[in-house]
Amino acid sequence: MKFLLSRLASALIVVMGVSALVFLFLYMVPGDPVEVMLGESAQPADREALRRALGLDQPLLTQMGHYYYNLLHLDLGNSLYSQRPISEMLLERMPATVELALASLLVAVLIAFPMGVLAAVRKDTPWDQGAMGLSLVGISVPNFLMGPILILVFSLWLGWFPVSGRDGLISLILPAITLGTAMSSILSRMVRATVLETLNEDYIRTARAKGLSERLVIWRHALRNALLPVITLLGLQLGVLLGGAVITEVVFSWPGLGSLTIESIQRRDYPVVQACVLLISLAYVLVNTLTDLVYGWLDPRVRLEGGR
Repeated sequence: MKFLLSRLASALIVVMGVSALVFLFLYMVPGDPVEVMLGESAQPADREALRRALGLDQPLLTQMGHYYYNLLHLDLGNSLYSQRPISEMLLERMPATVELALASLLVAVLIAFPMGVLAAVRKDTPWDQGAMGLSLVGISVPNFLMGPILILVFSLWLGWFPVSGRDGLISLILPAITLGTAMSSILSRMVRATVLETLNEDYIRTARAKGLSERLVIWRHALRNALLPVITLLGLQLGVLLGGAVITEVVFSWPGLGSLTIESIQRRDYPVVQACVLLISLAYVLVNTLTDLVYGWLDPRVRLEGGR
């Protein structure tokens, strides 16, 4: 119980800190949302009336107090630009982001586990060097470059996939590959390192001495016991996928939280940006907290140390 409460308390502190920083930073960004909504030719009286109606004429601390009061009542408010309830806008965009994140995670796992295990089993061979070379390329190529390259090759030249948008499973493939390849590169290196460490343990030598096949030794004994650090990294990377899909969503015009955040920044729609960042940070913290709990469940030593 102490372990659980300590993780939940730290998660709450992180979320509150993120929300406060986002609130303050957004109001330091140049630009006036009233001017964006009314245009540069609007009369000063009209601007002032709209600013009072939106509560933007109040002191910053007063606005922050209203912001946290509304959060405690689960009221995210309305968009300054469209006047729509922000909760509705988030519910419309959230499924697309979750879908992209889970598909990218699946791509990363399907690539990373075979490649990492192969590199560990064939250590210091061309297989190992090739796998680690591919992972280095995957880490080095950023999403804003990988995405256009995939669009150019597979959409414009070959015509296999749509260029952008969210229209069925086929439109998910290129964005998922763009996000998943970078994660698979990091994950494959972790799998290789943990499997190599596990292969030197005494119980692996015992399993081989019993006459078990090498495939059974690798997949049932070595990989199974090497999963703890990998699970931690998976949890961290899933949070990164939920929050780091902004560039990929913009490149592929994917209608998720990332593209909504960029649109709201351009319109100076502060409440929507705050809600998007808050939701992304909540998802990140939730995933990492669940990862900590799973890690503590799998390894009692972590649970005992965290509860002290």
